[in-house]
Amino acid sequence: MSETSTKPYLLRAIYEWCTDNGYTPYLAAMVDAHTLVPREFVKNGEIVLNVSFSATSGLKMENDLIRFHARFGGVSQEIIVPVDNVVAIYARENGQGMAFEVSPLPASNDKESGALAADNAFEKSTAAPALIAVPSLQAEQADGTAEVDKKDDPDPPKKGGRPTLTRIK
Repeated sequence: MSETSTKPYLLRAIYEWCTDNGYTPYLAAMVDAHTLVPREFVKNGEIVLNVSFSATSGLKMENDLIRFHARFGGVSQEIIVPVDNVVAIYARENGQGMAFEVSPLPASNDKESGALAADNAFEKSTAAPALIAVPSLQAEQADGTAEVDKKDDPDPPKKGGRPTLTRIK
């Protein structure tokens, strides 16, 4: 018997934490052939979805799929996101949540071979999500003072804006 991934349990836990604390849970997901979302809202192969109680209807967070109905431009649409494609779940208000490593599917110019590659990748995706340590933005100098490395961050953080989730690859 194969071991069940912890990812769907963590997704449900962060969702529950968001709703219990009055936050709006957002779900970021990689879009592929197995993802049913309105394509006009996909940017760089990813989509961010508001999965709050007030924005969804019939939300089911199962071990393999997340499904619900949501309105886009006033039209109700069915949304299906494989759990393996979820990149992050976080609170819109403060950006707190959890990010997951998702391996992108191989790109192809031919639609049929691309769908076949997506099917094979979907069937073979048995790797459990992994948490990785994120290095600090500040590096300790020899004299004990901290220095921010400005070369890696071209856009300094904006003051007073809405918090955003930053993914580090």
